[in-house]
Amino acid sequence: MSLKKKIALGFFISASIIAVLVVFGYTSFLEIRKEIRSLEFSDTIRSKSLQLRRHEKNFFLYRDDREIETVYSYLRELSGILRRNNLADRSGELASFRKMIDEYGTRFARIQVLVRDFQKRFDSIKVAHQQYSTFFPLIESTLLERPLVNAEVLRTASLLRADDPLVKILHELDGEINALRRTGEDILIVSKNLDATARERAEKHITSLQTMTFILFPLFFLVGLIAQFVIIQSIVRRLRTLTLAIEKTGKGDFSSLSAPQGHDEIGMLVNAFNKMEHDLTERDRELTKKSEELLSSRKLASIGILASGVAHELNNPLNNIHISAQIMNRELGDNCPDPVKEILNDIAGQTRRMKQIVGDLLEFARGKEPVLREVEIAELIMGAYKLVSTAADTSNIRITIDIEPRDLTIQADPEQMERVFINLFENAVDAMSGSGDLGVRVRRKGDSVETEISDTGRGMPPDKVEKIFEPFYTTRDEGTGLGLAIIFNIVRKHGGEISVKSEVGKGTVFAITLPVRKHRE
Repeated sequence: MSLKKKIALGFFISASIIAVLVVFGYTSFLEIRKEIRSLEFSDTIRSKSLQLRRHEKNFFLYRDDREIETVYSYLRELSGILRRNNLADRSGELASFRKMIDEYGTRFARIQVLVRDFQKRFDSIKVAHQQYSTFFPLIESTLLERPLVNAEVLRTASLLRADDPLVKILHELDGEINALRRTGEDILIVSKNLDATARERAEKHITSLQTMTFILFPLFFLVGLIAQFVIIQSIVRRLRTLTLAIEKTGKGDFSSLSAPQGHDEIGMLVNAFNKMEHDLTERDRELTKKSEELLSSRKLASIGILASGVAHELNNPLNNIHISAQIMNRELGDNCPDPVKEILNDIAGQTRRMKQIVGDLLEFARGKEPVLREVEIAELIMGAYKLVSTAADTSNIRITIDIEPRDLTIQADPEQMERVFINLFENAVDAMSGSGDLGVRVRRKGDSVETEISDTGRGMPPDKVEKIFEPFYTTRDEGTGLGLAIIFNIVRKHGGEISVKSEVGKGTVFAITLPVRKHRE
């Protein structure tokens, strides 16, 4: 995952938590606001109910007509509040409260009717029984407080009979007053319950909001810190590793990073760095190779100049020695003693060998440019092996030639390339001691032709393989050590490459890569 996506993910998680908190907070705020309105409503109901009961008691105590109007005023206010209320009646208490208010108003009105009816009848009694006039004000003042006591007093004083309508009014009045008081108490209980319920719901929402805030805020900070720690630690750790690797690169150590690469920008940077390290390693290897080749070329050039001078100086004396030995052997004829004849033959043979060495030196020194022409590589290889078979015993050599396509041609100097194959075949025959498998495989690959010559000879250790193309280095008892050096130069002058792989006891493989068409400079 890229750094951009990681940062976006961390931001999304944090933003999601904040969004949840905001949504929950806003929802809770709406609920709290609703509960506050409900609380205000219930508090108003409770306050009005208390005032209603207070003025009811004042009316019963003092029978003040102003208290009657106040009671009706509070009843109207409570009815209006209930009518305007748009809050949900979750428990059904509001509907019950409305009925209580209506019942309360009805009973209060009934009490007023009974009081007026009692007063009308009582006024007629007062005229007929003036002897009890001292008791009449007391009865009137305690009418609403103790209607049954007053009824008993009137009956005991023989003012009224038990079945008198006035006594019945007092009994009914007592029942209505008690019922009114019970309704009033129920109104207070319901108003208190409404108030308590509203407060409880408001407290519940506030507590829920606080709890969610206490949970989400730490969670938000925790997620933020974890995201920051993971991202920063991942970036810083890999950047620190990359910095150390760059410092090593500056000192010439081109080793790749082993740190976790990931799939983000830092991972891409690490991949790019590793690719750069690989390219630098390849370039360093190429530069080392080119430096070695340059050093070898300079060395070969120096050796060539020296060899050219030495060969030129040695060639004439060797010719004279060789001719003199032949003349002496011819002049003595049959009269030549065997020891002398053996010495003369040895002189002639050694001078021929020295002339071959001088010829190789001159060939190596001159290193003439190839004369290119179209050559069929199959014909070239077959002709070279035929010449080797003429000079050496190859009866026990099993040769396999695989050329695809068979008519494959290249631009090459036929004489020089023939010498290349002759030398490689001679080395293979010598390495196998005249018995073994010799394989030739030729393939066209793009604009190049790859030729592999393999044998099942004794092979060479790695330290010898490294020096195989150096001048004057040989693994044979008899040899100048110039054959493979000459081959190396010929292949290079043809614009090709030659390499060797060898394993002791398993054989050697020479690989030659030549361009199909050599571009002239």
